[in-house]
Amino acid sequence: MRVLITSFAHNTHFLGCVPLAWALRVAGHEVRFATQPGFTKWVTDAGLTAVPVGSDHRYFGVSAEETVQIMAELGNTDLTRYSTNLDLAGRPEVLSREFLYGLEAGSVSGFYSVVNDETFTGGLVEFAREWSPDIVLWEQFTFAGAVAARACGAASGRVLWGSDLTGYFRREFLRQMSELEPEQRQDPLRDWLTELSAPYGVEFGEDLVVGDWSIDPLPAPFRLDTGLRTIPMRYIPYNGPAVVPGWLKEAGERRRVCVTTGNSGTHFTADARTYHRFLTTLAEVDAEIVVTADEARLRAVGPLPDNVRVVDFAPLHVLLEHCAAVVHHGGAGSWSTALHCGVPQINLPFLWDAVVRAQQLEAEGAGLRLSPAEVTAEELRAAVERVLDEPSFRENAQRLRQESSAEASLHDVVSTLEDTVRNR
Repeated sequence: MRVLITSFAHNTHFLGCVPLAWALRVAGHEVRFATQPGFTKWVTDAGLTAVPVGSDHRYFGVSAEETVQIMAELGNTDLTRYSTNLDLAGRPEVLSREFLYGLEAGSVSGFYSVVNDETFTGGLVEFAREWSPDIVLWEQFTFAGAVAARACGAASGRVLWGSDLTGYFRREFLRQMSELEPEQRQDPLRDWLTELSAPYGVEFGEDLVVGDWSIDPLPAPFRLDTGLRTIPMRYIPYNGPAVVPGWLKEAGERRRVCVTTGNSGTHFTADARTYHRFLTTLAEVDAEIVVTADEARLRAVGPLPDNVRVVDFAPLHVLLEHCAAVVHHGGAGSWSTALHCGVPQINLPFLWDAVVRAQQLEAEGAGLRLSPAEVTAEELRAAVERVLDEPSFRENAQRLRQESSAEASLHDVVSTLEDTVRNR
């Protein structure tokens, strides 16, 4: 079986595809990973075969300031309105017709069309037609993969990395559109995908938005009801190439708390002095505080307490094996890795599905959710102390770890994909 996997060039979205790609290779299948040229080293460093297609996009800058500038150049600075603080329970307007339309229109003009531009889509279609894969698996925002699958006649499946807000919002958007007169049913996502796919003889269908099915790494209690076909998959952490440092080979004498904010960061990490003050306050907790951040940037502000260890990088799944709690920004990789390791979480979520998952985890008693824009250093310290001191958080985190381990293995997923191709 030939499998083409594709993701636009962004590391956190790519990393979730790697374990499945390995499993397909181990099962004897041919796998190619297509992405923008500047990202191919990430693919080859993961031991996979890279196919560069199209030209490099500019959406994700090196810094948050650069990203804002790029969005401003694209004329879509309002995109953050539709991609942050998506509290499905506390913000009923999120499911209003006006909001859902704004979300689709803003996402198309400021994000989807940038990372799935004509050069990338055209190059992907050209390679797919030449190589003739049986399946095209695509990261959930890499709609060019769906176009390529249709153009070459392959099965088409999304690879999710978090809550399926795309499918959830799309279902509600279409329901509300059906209540309007035909001439009033404006659909920016349909219109863009129609234009994007037309040069390759592909007509629009909802499979260009949500695939024929979706591979979902979230445990059953955390999946949103989308009405779509889902292939469950047990989450396996992968953080990229890593070497375990000596200090991480065994647990320290004190309880260990990890503080990590991934690529996205959060409000109090944007300014080095503010972040330094938060860490100084957090150090009042009787624990070793391990922070993955720019060490030089923090040290330039001044010395940190002795129980704060700042490292530029550590493999998160290894670090969390020895942690009693983790503080993070709510990113899907950090959240899922903590769940996999059975570690209680203090979530500071703001982007895309992070609020949804933080609320779900809090409801399960395995962590706390704090507002990143409003939290004080003292409130963060109190939350960490509570999670460390109340045994129920650890017990529920371990329970969820056991439940998630019962999800379908990568071997099971590969077998399902083989059956999918066999029965087409």
